[in-house]
Amino acid sequence: MKFLFYTHSLVSDWNHGNAHFLRGIMRDLQRRGHETLALEPQDAWSRANLVRDQGPAAVEAFHQAFPQHRSRTYGVEFDHEAALADADVVIVHEWTEPQLVERLGRIRRNGATFTLLFHDTHHRAVTAEGDIAGLALDDYDGVLAFGQTLRERYLRAGWGKSVFTWHEAADDTLFRPLPEIEKAGDLIWIGNWGDDERSAEIGEFLIRPARDLGLNTVVRGVRYPGHALDELRKAGIAYGGWIANADVPAAFARHRVTVHIPRRPYVEHLPGIPTIRVFEALACGIPLLSAPWNDVEHLFETGSDYLVVSNGEEMKKRLRDILSDADLATSIAAAGLETIKARHTCRHRVDELFAILARCGTHRVTATLQSREAAE
Repeated sequence: MKFLFYTHSLVSDWNHGNAHFLRGIMRDLQRRGHETLALEPQDAWSRANLVRDQGPAAVEAFHQAFPQHRSRTYGVEFDHEAALADADVVIVHEWTEPQLVERLGRIRRNGATFTLLFHDTHHRAVTAEGDIAGLALDDYDGVLAFGQTLRERYLRAGWGKSVFTWHEAADDTLFRPLPEIEKAGDLIWIGNWGDDERSAEIGEFLIRPARDLGLNTVVRGVRYPGHALDELRKAGIAYGGWIANADVPAAFARHRVTVHIPRRPYVEHLPGIPTIRVFEALACGIPLLSAPWNDVEHLFETGSDYLVVSNGEEMKKRLRDILSDADLATSIAAAGLETIKARHTCRHRVDELFAILARCGTHRVTATLQSREAAE
C-alpha cells in the first residue's frame, strides 16, 4: 500500500519531535514492503529555523542519515488531488493548515477511496481548544491521538467520527545502546526550552541539582532565551544547542544518566502522555530520572524502568544514587530497554496502525489487509 503523510516536516526535527516518530513509522512500513511519502509545506517553520540555525548542510545531513525516506514540499499551487490519486492511506498531522485539513476531507467526501486519518501529537486540544475545535474533521475516517487522555478529550468534544489512542514510540533501528562509546560526562538533558511551559521545572530538576552535585552536565536543545543560557553557564552546565535526532543515541551513550522534564500542560491536563523523548532515552539503555509525571496508562513500570522524583532535593539524591551505584544504574537501564523492546517500538505502532485501519479503513484498504493476512 502507499502511505502518504502530511507533516509539518519530515526533514527537520528542529523543535519538532513528530519528525522522530514519523521517520521510524515510515522505516517500518518500508520494511514491510509498503511505499511511503511525506508532504511538507515549503515554508515550514521548523525547516526554516533549522536552515537559519545550522545552514543547508543540516538538510543534507538528514538525507544522508535517512536515504530511504522521500519528502516533497508543497506550496499554494501544489496539486493535492494528483498527489493523493494513488494513495491508500493518508495521515494528516494537526499542525497542517486548517484550510488544507478541510480540503483533504472534502476530497475524501467527494469519492476518494483512500483512508483519511488525522494525527494529533500536541497539547493544543486543551491549551488552544479553539484551534482544534475549528478543524473540519467530519470527513476523516479516524483520529489518532497520542494518549488516552487526549483521545477522551476528542470524544467529549465530538471531534471526528472514530478516535484511537496511538502513542509515539522509539525507532529502535536508530535508538539502541552503543556500549562501544566511552563515557565522557555524567548527566545529559536533551530538550527544548518549551515556551516557558517548564522553565521553573528545568531550574528545579536539572540546573540546581547538577550545580549542587558538581556534575559534568550537557544540555542540548533550542529556543533557550538569554536568561536561561545565563543560568546554565552559572551552574557550570555546557549548552550545545540543537542536536540532530540521528545523533542522539551517541550523545546518550557518552553520558551516565538523563532526565525527563515534562511540560506543564501534559502534567496538568494530559497525564499519561510521556512524549517521544522518554521512549528514545529508554531505548538507548541510559538510566532515566523523571520530574513528577503520572503514567496513568501504565506504559512503563515506574520505579523499575525509570525513577520518579517529587522535588529538586529528591532529584539530587537520586542522581547521586545512580552515579554512585553501578548495579542500580544497570538494572534501571536494562528494565527500561526491555519494556521498549516488548511494546514501545515503531514496529509495535505499525502493528497498531494496521489494527486501526482494519476497524476504520475504507473497503479498498481493508480488502488489501485481508488479502495480505490470507497470503501470510
